[in-house]
Amino acid sequence: MSKRDYYEVLGISKQASADEIKKAYRKLARQYHPDANPDNKAAEEKFKDAAEAYEVLSDSDKKADYDRFGHAGSSGQGFGGGFDGADFGGLGDIFDMFFGGGGRRRQGPEKGTDLRIDMEVSFEEAAFGLEKDIKVPRTEECGTCGGSGAAPGTKSHACSACNGSGQVQVAQNTPFGRIVQTRTCDQCGGKGQIIEKPCVTCKSAGKVRKNKSIHVKIPAGVDNGTRVRMAGEGEPGIMGGPKGDLYIYIHVKPHKFFRREGNDVTMEIPLGFAQAALGDEIEIDTLDGKAKLKIPEGTQSGTVFRLRGKGINDLHGYGRGDQMVQVKIITPTKLSEKEKSLLKEFSALREENMNENEKGFFDRVKGAFKG
Repeated sequence: MSKRDYYEVLGISKQASADEIKKAYRKLARQYHPDANPDNKAAEEKFKDAAEAYEVLSDSDKKADYDRFGHAGSSGQGFGGGFDGADFGGLGDIFDMFFGGGGRRRQGPEKGTDLRIDMEVSFEEAAFGLEKDIKVPRTEECGTCGGSGAAPGTKSHACSACNGSGQVQVAQNTPFGRIVQTRTCDQCGGKGQIIEKPCVTCKSAGKVRKNKSIHVKIPAGVDNGTRVRMAGEGEPGIMGGPKGDLYIYIHVKPHKFFRREGNDVTMEIPLGFAQAALGDEIEIDTLDGKAKLKIPEGTQSGTVFRLRGKGINDLHGYGRGDQMVQVKIITPTKLSEKEKSLLKEFSALREENMNENEKGFFDRVKGAFKG
């Protein structure tokens, strides 16, 4: 029976690049690998054909001979000719897929999983920081058995199938030769220990799920989205590895009149016309409590006053922001007859005392309305 064309076997053209050749072979190798198709002779033959085609077409010299002379120009070694299993077109990736890393996977202590908690804090708590106890659901060592998984008063012993390692090696003959695969021991489930009488609390797991109370310190200056890390407060590690970390994500509740801009606090206050015109001293709220604010005579609406050091603490300790107070002049409504009379008198007095510049301005306004 004549051999199929190697390009046809891989489903590529003669102009295919080296990457296209490798990609086509890997696809077929995954599809027809014996481990993926046990007791399927047809798939095994297709796998061999693909490997043979790739062995020739991935070698520039062999490919050149094949392109000139066909199968007569190939090395004649066929599948497996000169193949030592060391590095055959990236087969390491395929070994990892089908054989779990070919026994090369490292087994040892691993860090536990990190945990996340979302915490809502007030505007003032974000500004000054806080300390509090929170409940964190996480896995803890079973208090009944002390983490052994065995009922109190009983013991566990090393698994005879894996000698306490939790893994067994299985040899398998493949077209590539004899390959040793490392697997989790079926007898002990990878624990390396056999428990004769399981703990009734944890069902031999050695761990239970609990709400752990943790004391947290939130630094001053946090804002929406700030992430606070607490090392070693996550899930327990594997095989003696360190615990994971706990990450607390901060959400700041809005304040009824304070707003945050960086480390500064902004606010608006209403001001009466007379207060703005005559000046005044008023009491306002700050993060530190009440404070006095002097309003100069003739203050205009929109004027911003700065209270230094009355803002938010910098998260990294670089001092404290300021409080910015913007005044809004309130126009009175629903005036009494006496108030109207006084305002008309005031208006008349203002026009009598108008300087030339002011008169010129109002004349221009009047002219604009008259057209």
